[in-house]
Amino acid sequence: MTTTAITRSYLFVPANRPERFAKAHASGADHVILDLEDAVSESDKDRARHLLVDYLAAGGTGLVRINATQTRWFEDDVRSCLRPGVQGVVLPKAESAAQIAQVARHLPPGGKVLPLIETAVGMTNVSEIATAPGVERLIFGTVDFRTELGIEGDDQELLFFRSMLVLASRTAGIASPVDGVTVSISDLDELRKASARGRRLGFGAKLCIHPAQVEEVNKAYRPSDAQLAWAERVIEAARPGAGAFQLDGEMVDAPVIARAADLLRQAGRMSS
Repeated sequence: MTTTAITRSYLFVPANRPERFAKAHASGADHVILDLEDAVSESDKDRARHLLVDYLAAGGTGLVRINATQTRWFEDDVRSCLRPGVQGVVLPKAESAAQIAQVARHLPPGGKVLPLIETAVGMTNVSEIATAPGVERLIFGTVDFRTELGIEGDDQELLFFRSMLVLASRTAGIASPVDGVTVSISDLDELRKASARGRRLGFGAKLCIHPAQVEEVNKAYRPSDAQLAWAERVIEAARPGAGAFQLDGEMVDAPVIARAADLLRQAGRMSS
């Protein structure tokens, strides 16, 4: 039995650019985020929302990044997400479980919220946010977070904070978090390094800001053929109650079997 592989890539597309929607969906991204927030100027917020509603009414789909709960656009944005085709809501500047509830009560039953952790307060309350009802997974808004805290650099400078999101997600029993964007669109080497780093730290996906980034992100967050072949051998050799055993000259015990099963689940080759 197989199950759907976990989402690895989330591609932003401005909600005021409907001519880009089809290209975004054709990019190979696991999810498209129709963006009403940072990608849209204040003067174009209302028009972008109307374009989004028209797109959904015509059968369009996607996640929607609304404007933050503290803004004047929030109520209209979240009401627009009641329409069929909305696969979940990305909440920027998430700082409390109360804000998650504020969004969730506007959504149909089972509606999912993906909080963006991008402020000092949000990071301080990340465990509370991760356990709030309706949260599907956390997203690290690295650019805004670095700006607020005056952090220069996106590598070791954010190691502690990235690990906080991974730990909070695991403790809450939700999917592994989504890493922030790589702002350099043309530097594929930087993108590969950033994606590999995120995966090593325990992230399960990454935000993309251009279709050209999607393929590399998907590749980085997909278990390699060698890893999957190893995992399949481990699961095939494992027997209930057998305890530890040797495979390819290495010891295999319960934690190793669990790691093999997790790799197969990531690839959609094993049920949860």
